[in-house]
Amino acid sequence: MKYLFLVLLIFLLAGCTSKIVESDVLAEVEATSINLPSKSVEKLQTRDIEIYDLLNIPQDVSYFAKNIVEDSNIQDAQQKYERNYFSVWNIDEPKEDLKSAMWPFVSFTFNKSYGENLQLLEQSFFDEMRENANFEAYGTINKKAVTLKYSNMRAFPTIRPLLKDPTAAGEGFPFDYLQNSSIHANEPLFISHYTKDKEWAFVFSSYASGWLKSDEFVILKDEHTQDWQKAKQVAITLENEPIYDIDGNFLFKSKIGMLFALISEDEDTYTILAVSSYKNRKPLFLKSKISKSIATKEILKFDRENLVSIINEVSKTNYGWGGMYEQRDCSSMLRDMFTPFGIWLPRNSYQQSKIGSVISLENLSDEQKIRAIKERAIPFKTLLYKKGHIVLYVGTYSDEIVVFHNTWGIKTKKDEAEGRVVIGGPIFSSLKLGRYQENYDEEAEILKNLISMNILTKEP
Repeated sequence: MKYLFLVLLIFLLAGCTSKIVESDVLAEVEATSINLPSKSVEKLQTRDIEIYDLLNIPQDVSYFAKNIVEDSNIQDAQQKYERNYFSVWNIDEPKEDLKSAMWPFVSFTFNKSYGENLQLLEQSFFDEMRENANFEAYGTINKKAVTLKYSNMRAFPTIRPLLKDPTAAGEGFPFDYLQNSSIHANEPLFISHYTKDKEWAFVFSSYASGWLKSDEFVILKDEHTQDWQKAKQVAITLENEPIYDIDGNFLFKSKIGMLFALISEDEDTYTILAVSSYKNRKPLFLKSKISKSIATKEILKFDRENLVSIINEVSKTNYGWGGMYEQRDCSSMLRDMFTPFGIWLPRNSYQQSKIGSVISLENLSDEQKIRAIKERAIPFKTLLYKKGHIVLYVGTYSDEIVVFHNTWGIKTKKDEAEGRVVIGGPIFSSLKLGRYQENYDEEAEILKNLISMNILTKEP
């Protein structure tokens, strides 16, 4: 059986151990946060205010799940998913050139960037970051690794935030531009090089690149990564369940989107491979038993029951810019949601909009867009994209198109002053979310700004 490779790996090791694309990062700020007092900014409104779509469109996936067309004809089958997932373990050098890796140092400058004290960052901050980044050593380590815990991949080697003007709508908390992406525990990495102080490493995951703290991963040997890839993979299907090693020591919490290598199984549990850190940052390979109620070793059937369960799970997290605070943003929610179904999605909204069969909606009137979506979109298998935001088409309600998405809020505008009504989580809404709000900014409307739709799976 496929997981026998992992049994051999465990015994072998027992003796030796006791990029998000930059343009999309800048585009994906779709809403704002708590703003400082300013004459040019409206007072922030919160979700306590009544929002028409949330009151008049069912906020229960079960209602829309009746629209699911069941089939197993998935374009991105499990083999292709695993090929993408493990891609960074099958390269020998960084998968982007040095100029691309250095994009944050071009995009963020001292006269437009604010720190945690809401004051302009000084040039010395950028100089220190650039010096410590040690890009002269780019591509000199070239090692395979794995994350030890849920981690934050950063655009600069620092945990300090970089904000745009915090007095402006659409900026400030929680939009830290140095948050490139979160990454799950025990996920494959490729290590390019370390900072000069060795606190950080520049890494690649299967979907992003950036800086990770050196104590958040361990280096693996090639034979370990090869055996890992040969094993059957187990996908998590339930959020926030504690995962322990075989001795009962806590490792991490479960999250939809996580995969683990299968060692063995019995009637009720999977025994999976987990990795912790041993002395001198050597990998410590562990066994962990998890209930079959929180994971699956087979691709989930794309049916009503499974969709309802998985969407309910990913809906438990709030809006989290770049995955901060172990939450999700619009694209990471969709990426994780489709993982148990064996459907591979990139990390950011622009790249996700290019997967599957892409249908342009540019230069169409609102009425033409509505007609095209109703005629061609497949519920729960079609993404709709506007610059900086992506949503999942789920069907119609009272003959109006309904989408599922994770959003920060609704843009408002009064006398040229911008503001937001904060939602801060996953919702079902129309493409005209916020149309009945006071001072609604029609120019920011989802429908008006739709660029494309893309169908992830073939029709049966």
